[in-house]
Amino acid sequence: QVQLVESGGGLVQPGGSLRLSCAASGGTFSSLIMGWFRHAPGKEREAVVGINRSGGSTAYAEFAKGRFIISRDNLKNMLYLQMNSLKPEDTALYYCAAGTGQIASLRTEMYDYWGQGTQVTVSS
Repeated sequence: QVQLVESGGGLVQPGGSLRLSCAASGGTFSSLIMGWFRHAPGKEREAVVGINRSGGSTAYAEFAKGRFIISRDNLKNMLYLQMNSLKPEDTALYYCAAGTGQIASLRTEMYDYWGQGTQVTVSS
């Protein structure tokens, strides 16, 4: 069973940056695809970005392109999300997720394991 624990959320002003982290345990991290999702109040959960097992391939949602960067460290069993130029509409609970697929994906059904989330609030 894979356990995922996110950290790094907080309150940031518009235009600011945050780096989210996700620590994985209980599985072979390098055999998992990973992704970041978010859920804002009153909205459906949406995919942010996915990354394949090696980290060599990614898939970004349109709103994340050019602002967010996903990365992973397979030696440390860690997933990261660098978020820049944050906007108030980025306010949400951010989750990391893991799956046993092969390719980077934005599809929720490709992920079997989910963390509890870390809150990101963008406000002045």
